[in-house]
Amino acid sequence: MANLLMHCGGRHVTRPEVIDCPTPERTESWVPVPHYHLLDIIERTIGGQGFRITNQAHGLWGDDGARYFGLMELANGHQAKDYNLVLGVRNSHDKTFPASLALGSQVLVCDNLSFYGEVVIARRHTRFIERDLPGIVTQAMGRISAMRLEQDQRIAAYKARQLSDRTAHDIVIRAVDAGVVPVTQVPLVLHEWREPRYQAFTENGRSVWRLFNAFTESFKSRSLEMLPRRSQALHGLLDMVCQVAA
Repeated sequence: MANLLMHCGGRHVTRPEVIDCPTPERTESWVPVPHYHLLDIIERTIGGQGFRITNQAHGLWGDDGARYFGLMELANGHQAKDYNLVLGVRNSHDKTFPASLALGSQVLVCDNLSFYGEVVIARRHTRFIERDLPGIVTQAMGRISAMRLEQDQRIAAYKARQLSDRTAHDIVIRAVDAGVVPVTQVPLVLHEWREPRYQAFTENGRSVWRLFNAFTESFKSRSLEMLPRRSQALHGLLDMVCQVAA
């Protein structure tokens, strides 16, 4: 997977390297979960929900691997031809963020990635996390089928809604205000809107789907840590344009 973007101390790693990553000693109030343990729980639960992992990528940040980031491509027999379902996973041993999982989509033609909706688990590393985590993950993964349907409906609406250049330019400015992209990325987004580098994005005309992929192409230069917040803001903006129910 090309979309696991690591920088500022981050590095791509193999699954065995994740397993070998040390876990700090727990304290009375703080209980770090081994990165591989979180992955094991998620993978077992995915299989129990009828999904299979078709591809995955892993990254660690810091000399001691204090922060973990991962992506998993999922399939369950209802695969679209131009995008698929992904799960983003993160965990930390330095108290930076809780153990988290977010649902997203990957555009197959260009390998663009976005997250939408909500983080389906976010559990702090407190006293009972090891007891609670399996149940929390199981409950969260049980919602994936419904969220997959929402994803399909959302993208269908994006493909159906046509935009004038004036409306598209207005959305780009609103996206800057919403924190989707910094102002320095506006030229790239507009270039991808006017002249998409992938022919597939012209097949639905000058659609919201085309503009969406112009934005996600600009996300390739941003880190995975920033991606969920930016792409959720983008979906919120485009959902309003297409009148997609949140």
